Amino acid sequence: MRREVDEEFARYVGVRQHRLLRAAFLVCGDARLAQDLLEGALARLAARWDRLRGEDPDAYLRRTLYREAVSSWRHARRESLHLHLAAPLGTTEPTGFGGIGDRIDLEQALEQLTAGQRAVLVLRFFEDCTEVETAEALGLPTRGVRRQAQAALTTLRAVVPDLAHTGGDLP
Repeated sequence: MRREVDEEFARYVGVRQHRLLRAAFLVCGDARLAQDLLEGALARLAARWDRLRGEDPDAYLRRTLYREAVSSWRHARRESLHLHLAAPLGTTEPTGFGGIGDRIDLEQALEQLTAGQRAVLVLRFFEDCTEVETAEALGLPTRGVRRQAQAALTTLRAVVPDLAHTGGDLP
């Protein structure tokens, strides 16, 4: 039995869909998986929309999306002997880091991070969440968020040493 789509929910999704899909891609590095993750998170939100619309649906959606991304990455690692790295996007658009070569370098650098580190970076620096909001979304203590962020930034700086000199300095 199919329910009609709540107009308020449809507007909510319409306004946030592009940014959420981009965040999902940044977390998982795969366009198809990002779409699947977002669809799953939105389906869960839709099932609870009547209760969550008056609360904080953004927090619920963020928590669901990032936890599922981390969970799917862990599951994929258990399923295979080696990590399948996502292919570069293949676009020639400038990225703010100087061009396609830098985009590939950054994508390859992101692939060196754990799922948790990647989720922390996306929440903190793409979604602009506070440490507390990030901790709540991922179910971590705030000190865990700080440790994950520090380890991730250390890895990124080691893999892409010129990142700080291209105008794309990460905190």
